[in-house]
Amino acid sequence: MDATLQVEDQKRAAAEAAARLVDDGMRVGLGTGSTVGFLLPALAARGLGRIRCVATSQRTEAKARELGLPVEPFEALDRLDIAIDGADQIDPNGWLVKGGGAAHTREKIVAKAAERFVVIASSDKEVERIGAPIPLELLRFGLAATRSAIGEVELRDVPTSPDGGVIADYTGTVGDPAELSARLSTTPGVVEHGLFPPELVTDVLVGSRKRSPLS
Repeated sequence: MDATLQVEDQKRAAAEAAARLVDDGMRVGLGTGSTVGFLLPALAARGLGRIRCVATSQRTEAKARELGLPVEPFEALDRLDIAIDGADQIDPNGWLVKGGGAAHTREKIVAKAAERFVVIASSDKEVERIGAPIPLELLRFGLAATRSAIGEVELRDVPTSPDGGVIADYTGTVGDPAELSARLSTTPGVVEHGLFPPELVTDVLVGSRKRSPLS
């Protein structure tokens, strides 16, 4: 089988399995990215008339509405029953890298607010060690100082986030993800970074295979 087709089949299998975890009446967080692109039609096909969805990006919201999924502002909900999203990297200890689509700040807020955070991915996202690039969202105010404090940072040539943040990537050595996460989180000017800790993750679905975050 062509490698690209195999990856796409794995994304679809993971997305369809995650869609089956949603029950009618649930409050659902919708992630962003290519694997979520398979989730949305699978969820819409369930025909659940009482779910309430929040989206982590404008493109996810637009696609969800097009498919008939109800999307409302996150300001209207304080908790979610489930959030489903993809990942750019998944290490053996359950650390994730997210934010290739520049939605990591909203994705992390949604993941934290959910009782269950389900990650869907293809096997090419599984890595032995987390490595750069690590997505960042930075305040424009004091941007040069923030970049200097972080070290190796490259700005992306993309629009700002929906919340006005500058999108960038940390390109230096990662080492221990927990240490880098703590350093980035305590650097003034960093709105959010794309390292997601294992304790945030409930389930990881890789293709048709379910693994715990620590498998």
